[in-house]
Amino acid sequence: MKTTGCPVFPGQPVFLLCKNADSHRMQKISFKPLEASTWSDLETLFGERGACGGCWCMTWRLSSRDYEQNKGENNRRMFREQAEAGKPLGIIAYVGDTPVGWCSVSPRETLTRLENSRLLKRTDALPVWSITCFFVKKEYRRKGLSVDLIRAAAEYAFDHGAPAVEAYPMIPKKESVPEVFAFIGFAGSFEKAGFHLFRQASETRPVMRLYPKQ
Repeated sequence: MKTTGCPVFPGQPVFLLCKNADSHRMQKISFKPLEASTWSDLETLFGERGACGGCWCMTWRLSSRDYEQNKGENNRRMFREQAEAGKPLGIIAYVGDTPVGWCSVSPRETLTRLENSRLLKRTDALPVWSITCFFVKKEYRRKGLSVDLIRAAAEYAFDHGAPAVEAYPMIPKKESVPEVFAFIGFAGSFEKAGFHLFRQASETRPVMRLYPKQ
């Protein structure tokens, strides 16, 4: 059990006490992968709306057309089936026994909309894993939990053989960004987690990468 430093994900739940000014970091934070045994925790965190508008974290996993046709219960069912099949989908953050955050991380080739994206198209053949979205419980937002989630998600991916972890966050033009647009994460959070610019897809959308430590 680690009790100092910042969160990592060694494959099993690990408890950490980050001595920081942020209130949530004075509590024990643990991370677990989404699987059959933790599905009910994700449902608790996401609520009836599936995080946002019936998404159930399927936005990047389906084509645009299929996603729109399956919003709501169908998305929930498909995502649960993937979790129960043991596919790598992401991690859940907990304070005590309460689920407070989610970070999606999966092999890029499993993310249909991402693979079809012109803006975020592949530029090399490296089989990266991709961090594509976040959902944080309202009272834990704007407290730095996303940085902890990024670090833990990257460690989870590396533990499963990822040669690199990629992300496609936002560079905000304004200081305040509506929460509905914050689900992809902010470039500054990824920088704090050790990610570096791989290429600039657009003015506000960098492609960032982290490689495992040698």
